[in-house]
Amino acid sequence: MRVLGIDPGLTRCGLGVVESRGSQILTMIEVGMIRTNVDAPLEMRLLQLEREISEWIIRIHPDVIAVERVFSQLNVRTAMATGQAAGVALLLAAKAGIPVAMHTPSEVKAAVTGSGRADKKQVALMVQKLLRLDSIPKPVDTTDALALAICHHWRGMGDSKIQAALKLEQTRLATRSAHVSRVATK
Repeated sequence: MRVLGIDPGLTRCGLGVVESRGSQILTMIEVGMIRTNVDAPLEMRLLQLEREISEWIIRIHPDVIAVERVFSQLNVRTAMATGQAAGVALLLAAKAGIPVAMHTPSEVKAAVTGSGRADKKQVALMVQKLLRLDSIPKPVDTTDALALAICHHWRGMGDSKIQAALKLEQTRLATRSAHVSRVATK
């Protein structure tokens, strides 16, 4: 499975692609960042994000796109910009028919380091170790994007299996209920 992790940001948007090979072996395929000009009008910055994320989707062919969930930040302006960038990524995934997973920063930290309160340095060191990289990718936005992809490989796969099992159980219960109803009416 190939996951494109996106750490959304209007000024800097981190992208990282991680592929699973075997049950626990993860490999970094590509990492990068989109920078937009802070002096450009908002709509032009969003257009640049749309173009460049589209290029990544076309080139990488991800199975899933994992995006950081914007939940709350002290700086409303930063939260709005992050939300706008995340919206571009979500829209492009929907247009391409690619499933989306959203993970909070705490979920990502917990998946990668074992602690939802880990700092950025701990996350970066674990990303380097888990992907067997010679050095930590820079800047931090790229490391965060890789951490999102890793999180989805581990956490998202488990969540998907749980959802599939629940759906199967609901189908079994519905079938059993229908059978009991048929027997009772005879």
